[in-house]
Amino acid sequence: MVKRILLFVLAPVVAALAAVGLYARDPGPLDVESFEALYASPAPRHSGSRQVFHIGHSLVGRDMPAMLAQLAGDGHDYASQLGWGATLQSHWDPDVPINGFEQENAHDKYRDAHDAVGSGAFDTLVLTEMVEITAAIQYFDSPRMLHNWVDKAQAAGMPVYFYETWHELDHEDGWRMRLDRDLGMYWEGQIMRPALAMQDAPQPIYLIPGGQVMAAIADALERDGPVGPLTGHADLFSDNIHFNDYGAYLIALTHYAVLYQQSPVGLPHQLLRADGSAADDVGPEAALMMQTIVWDVVTSLPRTGVPSQG
Repeated sequence: MVKRILLFVLAPVVAALAAVGLYARDPGPLDVESFEALYASPAPRHSGSRQVFHIGHSLVGRDMPAMLAQLAGDGHDYASQLGWGATLQSHWDPDVPINGFEQENAHDKYRDAHDAVGSGAFDTLVLTEMVEITAAIQYFDSPRMLHNWVDKAQAAGMPVYFYETWHELDHEDGWRMRLDRDLGMYWEGQIMRPALAMQDAPQPIYLIPGGQVMAAIADALERDGPVGPLTGHADLFSDNIHFNDYGAYLIALTHYAVLYQQSPVGLPHQLLRADGSAADDVGPEAALMMQTIVWDVVTSLPRTGVPSQG
């Protein structure tokens, strides 16, 4: 509420200063043609295993990166910095507290984000923004924060992957509708493209399309009926927004397909959580459906950097 009041009070001042050239505004979004051109060719394929650093919140969590490591096999390693609904701004700015920092980072895979990205120990950065995504853009300067992390990572030779998530299942605008709308309107149009416009020589920020995979699974289950334990997309969730083990497995498959540019079809589905306990197994039939849909989605979106299979 305080932040909203401040924005209301300061907006006329900022506008007046901008009108006389005394306030330096960020550039507008990278134009669509230039944005598309960045993804005209696939991402360079990474040789060998990846060392991944994850920045985010509970839609990353502890279990999903652990599942990804199991899918990728020997040599893949990872660490993370997480929070509760944490913004990119809170991860970047040491003066902005990360909600739930102590609880979410009380594990042996925690590394300080700034230290990790500059350390040379990791070759890949995966990060995501808080949801509600519109609030992140309006109040927490998402494009600038993405640019800051991209600039730091690319200076260290790390490609950057932006993980698209989703919103509450009962959102008043419709969960499924928002997955169709929000990727182009917000994740790309109001975060990725403005962040790229801040770069002197834009380099691709690749997409991990978690929301688009969720949408495709929802559509398949509605169209074709139950598969294994999955009767609808709500079976991927433990509550109104957080994934359960089935959902974590789906998103780990999505990360695998994008980061390794390999089909996840045939990968194991009996995995462990981060604490070593057995994750709920979706079973062979549903696992195959998930794996096939993930590969179809990531190969159909140029922003993933994965070559099209068409």
